[in-house]
Amino acid sequence: MQLVKAAFLACAALCATPGLAQDIVHRPISPTFGGNPFNSNHVLGVANANNNTRDPNAASSNSQADIFARQLQSRLLSALSSQIVDAIFGDNPQEQGTISFGGQTIEFFRSLDEVTLIIRNDTTGEETRIVVPLFIDVN
Repeated sequence: MQLVKAAFLACAALCATPGLAQDIVHRPISPTFGGNPFNSNHVLGVANANNNTRDPNAASSNSQADIFARQLQSRLLSALSSQIVDAIFGDNPQEQGTISFGGQTIEFFRSLDEVTLIIRNDTTGEETRIVVPLFIDVN
């Protein structure tokens, strides 16, 4: 009986003391919902790693013929860009010119202090202008 009385007194003493607790504060991880903005790269990386969906309309063919065609196209475009650079900046630079290929037209105009390139998409009419300054070497 003494043991039961001691256990009862111990339990009563514990219940009589005030409870100590903190406020529960929820901090979201995602910056979209008010979380730390420095977590954005981590959250995006985790989301991309867990994303298993694929675009059904995307061309996913990696056959040898497709790889060869992409490499050939890349080499041809590289050779064409080298010819354009030689026409503009080579030993005998041209004052102006127009080159058309693959649905795009590239025009260039040379002035005393700069070269202006205009790259135009023939189907949409979208233009990109690039101005390259000329550095005149005075010896």
